[in-house]
Amino acid sequence: MNDTMPMAASSNRIMLGPLVAAIDQGTSSTRFLVFNAKTAELLSHHQVEIKQSFPKEGWVEEDPKEILQSVYECMDRTCEKLTQLNIDVSNIKAVGVTNQRETTLVWDKQTGEPLYNAIVWLDLRTQSTVERLINKTPGKNKNHLKDKTGLPISTYFSAVKLRWLMDNVEKVHEAVLSHRAMFGTVDSWLIWCLTGGKNGGVHCTDVTNASRTMLFNIHTMDWDPELCIYFDIPMGILPKVRSSSEIYGLMKSGPLTGVPISGCLGDQSAALVGQMCFKDGQAKNTYGTGCFLLKNPVMSDHGLLTTVAYKLGRDKPACYALEGSVAIAGAVVRWLKDNLGIIQTSTELEKLAADVGTSYGCYFVPAFSGLYAPYWEPSARGIICGLTQFTNRSHLAFAALEAVCFQTREILDAMNQDSGINLSQLQVDGGMTSNRLLMQLQADILCIPVVKPSMPETTALGAAMAAGAAEGVSVWSLNPEDLTEVTSEKFEPQINPEESELRYARWKKAVQRAMNWETIEPVNSGNEDTSIFSSVPLGFYILGSMFMLIGAKYIAGQKLA
Repeated sequence: MNDTMPMAASSNRIMLGPLVAAIDQGTSSTRFLVFNAKTAELLSHHQVEIKQSFPKEGWVEEDPKEILQSVYECMDRTCEKLTQLNIDVSNIKAVGVTNQRETTLVWDKQTGEPLYNAIVWLDLRTQSTVERLINKTPGKNKNHLKDKTGLPISTYFSAVKLRWLMDNVEKVHEAVLSHRAMFGTVDSWLIWCLTGGKNGGVHCTDVTNASRTMLFNIHTMDWDPELCIYFDIPMGILPKVRSSSEIYGLMKSGPLTGVPISGCLGDQSAALVGQMCFKDGQAKNTYGTGCFLLKNPVMSDHGLLTTVAYKLGRDKPACYALEGSVAIAGAVVRWLKDNLGIIQTSTELEKLAADVGTSYGCYFVPAFSGLYAPYWEPSARGIICGLTQFTNRSHLAFAALEAVCFQTREILDAMNQDSGINLSQLQVDGGMTSNRLLMQLQADILCIPVVKPSMPETTALGAAMAAGAAEGVSVWSLNPEDLTEVTSEKFEPQINPEESELRYARWKKAVQRAMNWETIEPVNSGNEDTSIFSSVPLGFYILGSMFMLIGAKYIAGQKLA
């Protein structure tokens, strides 16, 4: 930090006006960020890494207490940094929460203690549970619940993780029977703890997180009794569902005691708000966690999910989203680095690929854990094809980057078929957007411009916007004319559409070669689930490549078309 920073901050202190903070609790780290509500400028932040544990093959867990402690540490350190900048912490008028979605926790409301580790969203232990559920549906249909939930029956979502905890963890089972158990995703756990915990903490979630559980009816916008009966989950353990922007409760400890928590969004929805995608036809792709294309309520016929994008106020309309998930991106880079050793760092991948500028006919389908949207094919496995004597590691690096782009194109094609609206450009964010070659390849393969904002913290910004705009806070206007224009960089397509279509057609051929490699084995008896993914190392993150086209609509009692 240079010596002039505190002085500059001090001179601007009066002009700063209200500030809004955001807790960004992700899969690998927790961050706390503070924004100027008038300019959307990021003033300070702090980040703490989160440890993951892998007790068995395919299992991924995190410690709920460590998650909570990381939030307190990030808040404390950020407030210290603000004080050093002569910025008055009392100017923070609200706090928003954004979180890794689907990750499942159960705790004791009397003691405040977690009853088991958090089961992370990418955990695969429930595969045999999912198979049993699908096998008992009419026609063994994985989409049996989709009319109500918008989701296929999958290990991805919270209900099957909660069912596993109730079946396999004695402490959880006993707490449920004695009415002491509370269930929640990460947002619920944090809000309950920060607003008092066992001493009057608020047990709630928002519509975006609730819509990822398979227990939430996206038509009635509430927990569904029939779904709870289907999974045999008592409704009494579920949090109250609230909008994404309202005062849930007040902070009860730390430097921000008394400040309202007034925004809550799952991470992908928060990034959508942070990208200011409030109009029909806008789309956002987060490379590293997800990509969303928002659309007026519609059920997908092309392998996408229907979820709730956000509801920015108790009396405001809800927006739905079409979403597709793809198991790629960070997994590819990490695999090339850790498993093959052809790169030492992720930044080296771009240089390697740029050295050749082509895959030389090599195609890489990284179906390490099956194929997600639009295929939902768990039996697929990774494949590299089109190899010749000339192929080297640089061509493979290029093919890996192309794989990210091709799978995004597949989701976009499915979205266009479902919505009938072709995107004019794609807004992007996330860690991999620093790879300029990847961004250019994406524009070339989509044949539309790719737009990258200069301010990368869109997820936290979205949570802050929701918190600051809440009734009773009202320090952040979401009116289109009041929104700060985001500066950005645009990547235009540089190849002709014919070449793009040829490469895409070959990719589709490679995808077909990857299908049906694994067969589902019979389910073992006992507590240990046999996963079809048991041979897959899970030290990587699934990139949910999810797209959304926005359309707000009042939905009370209304069914999706």
